[in-house]
Amino acid sequence: MAWAARLAIRRPLTSVRYLASADHPAPDAAIVGIPYDRTQSHRRGAAVGPQAIREASHSIETYSPELDRDLQEVRLADLGDLPVSDLQPPAMLDAVQRAVASLDPAVLTVLLGGDHTVTVGAVRALAARHPDLVVVQFDAHADFRDEYEGSRWSHACTMRRIWEVVGDGRIVQLGVRSGTRDELAFAQTHCRWSLSPLAAPETVLRELHDRPVYLSTDIDVLDPAYAPGVGNPEPGGPSSAELMEALRLLGEVRVVAADVVETSPPHDPSSTTAVAAAKIVRELVLAFAGRRR
Repeated sequence: MAWAARLAIRRPLTSVRYLASADHPAPDAAIVGIPYDRTQSHRRGAAVGPQAIREASHSIETYSPELDRDLQEVRLADLGDLPVSDLQPPAMLDAVQRAVASLDPAVLTVLLGGDHTVTVGAVRALAARHPDLVVVQFDAHADFRDEYEGSRWSHACTMRRIWEVVGDGRIVQLGVRSGTRDELAFAQTHCRWSLSPLAAPETVLRELHDRPVYLSTDIDVLDPAYAPGVGNPEPGGPSSAELMEALRLLGEVRVVAADVVETSPPHDPSSTTAVAAAKIVRELVLAFAGRRR
C-alpha cells in the first residue's frame, strides 16, 4: 500500500504560506518535489526523480515495523512539484528558498530531488528561521568543491555553498567515501564530522539533540548494488538496511526538514533506487513528523 495513496491532503504548492482551515487542517508533513537536474555533472535524469519516488511508493506499506508507526497516524500532504526545471541554478535556488520559507514551521518539509543543489535553497530558508541550524548529510561524495567544470552551482559544490550559509562546525557528513584530497581536507577541517561511517558518534548525537537539524540524504550514499539509478554511482557503500538503521539512530534529533535527492530513473530500470528512496521518505515522515505538535 503506497504512502502516496495515503496522502491525507493534496494541495498545490504556491509562494504563499500554507494556511490551515477547518476543511484543510495543517499537515504534520508536506512532500515537495523539486524536478531539477541542470547541475548534474555525469548522468542526468534526477529531474524525473520526484515522480518516480511517488510511483515507487506503491510498493511500500504505510506501516514501519521498526518504528511501530503507521502513516495512518500522520497527516501527510503532497504539495506537488515546484516549477523550476527551466530555471538557471541561482533562480532555482531562489524559488526553493521562497517555497520552503512559505511553509508552516510546524510542518516537517520533505523535498524530493532532483539533484543535490536543490538542498542549498532549502538550507538558506531554514538557516534564516533557525540561526543555529545544523545540516546532517548522508552522501558518498563530500561535495565540497568551490567550483566544478567552471560552475559554482554544480552538485559537486553543494556542501561548499551550504557551508557558506551555516559556517564552521555546523555540517555533519556521514557515509562520505569520495572526493579530492583538497575537498576532503577542507571538509574535515570545517565540518563537525566528516567520515565514511554512517553512524554519527555519540558525542555528535548529544550535540544534535539540542539543535534544529536539516537532514539531507543523497541516495548515492548507498552502494550501487542497492541504488544503481544515480548520477554518480560510487562503489563500496552501505546497504539499504544499514542506511535505514543509521537514519533511525537519529530518531531523537529535532529534524525540522529533510530531503532525498539524486534518484535518477533513466538509470534505474528495475526501480530499485526509487523504491529505496520511497522507503526512506516513509521512515523520515514516521520518525520526525507530528511529534513536535
